[in-house]
Amino acid sequence: MITDVRRILFAQALRAFAYGFGSVLLGISLEARGWSSARVGLLLTAIVAGTALMSIAVGTLGDRVGRRRFYLALFLGLAASGAVFGLAGSFWVLALVALTGTLSTEVVESGPFTSLEQAMLPSSARSSPARLFGTYNAVAAVAGSLGALAAGGPALLRDSLPGLPADQRFFLLFVPVAVLGAAVAASLSPGVEPSRRAVRAAPLQRSRRVVFGLAGLFSVDSFAGGFATQSFLAYWFRVKFGVSVEVLGAVFFAVALLQAASFLAATRLSERFGLLNTMVFTHLPSNLLLAAIALAPSFGVAIALLLARYALSQMDVPTRQAYIVTLVDPDERTAAAAYTNSARYISRPLGPVLAGLSQQVALGLPLVIAGGVKAAYDLALWSWFRRVPLAVGAAQPPATDDAEPAAHSKEVTP
Repeated sequence: MITDVRRILFAQALRAFAYGFGSVLLGISLEARGWSSARVGLLLTAIVAGTALMSIAVGTLGDRVGRRRFYLALFLGLAASGAVFGLAGSFWVLALVALTGTLSTEVVESGPFTSLEQAMLPSSARSSPARLFGTYNAVAAVAGSLGALAAGGPALLRDSLPGLPADQRFFLLFVPVAVLGAAVAASLSPGVEPSRRAVRAAPLQRSRRVVFGLAGLFSVDSFAGGFATQSFLAYWFRVKFGVSVEVLGAVFFAVALLQAASFLAATRLSERFGLLNTMVFTHLPSNLLLAAIALAPSFGVAIALLLARYALSQMDVPTRQAYIVTLVDPDERTAAAAYTNSARYISRPLGPVLAGLSQQVALGLPLVIAGGVKAAYDLALWSWFRRVPLAVGAAQPPATDDAEPAAHSKEVTP
């Protein structure tokens, strides 16, 4: 079982490195093609749509097909996507491949892969889900940041080695990385699979109502996050303060390190204060800090607010993942993770579009909107779920008069 955890973490690190590398490479290669901003936006939307569609497929069919088989197929799909993006020049071919859901615009939470890993990891470990997911996300953050740094290598070497292939060709590095990930997926033990009862039953039964409630809330949070993507923040700093690309690169590398540290810190806080408390009361102040960035009088103040925000904002990621798998029955984990993740991907593309429109009113208005809507999400989540019991042994504070212990109740209703 412990071996399965290590293998999943290794496979995830490989994928995160590839996605970090690809996130930088994609922007460079698309710019080199000379495509219009509309085409670029449509391709990125296809990638996000693909992750949502494939996540739904994981939730519906993952346990029936088999978690290991689906995991292996996703890695093989990633290898094929890397080959196509490295060799093909047709927009429509790339858009079609993007819809397979094997690519991602995110490093830490990367669609159907993450959904399967969220289901498999708790079945393979003896440690608490919160601690496990803290390590899981920290590994992704570090590997993804290293991948992003590595993406700058070809540009640095091009002056001294003019014979290097075009940036597009470096997508071919996805192929060996994905094949290695597929080999890891094939080596997992049967212990990561659901019970036979789960395969015969509907993906969600007892927890259907609570999962759909969480999915609705998470979609609101993700929609608001679309107003303040990292790309938008880089654009805002550039326009507002005239910051150089080199400085922004250093800032966002520091952000990645803060995120990795916050993932690990979140596990300790959740063991002391509970998963839901940690999710809400670290996320809420981070959203107030996000709104405050728009009002910063200087670059130094804005960077301080940004770093403070990222030191807190990602603590809800491992706690949210642990909260989901401890809130539902073990046989429902694949579907619960997939449906809640899908809700996040479906709503997120709307944010950047509305952010561009709101900027016509004020440059920093998207940051204020994002902070306000996300703060409202935090309050709604706390209000609806603070009395919902978790499974026995889950990270949660001692029971109070308002909420009886989870051991006394299996009913999950917001």
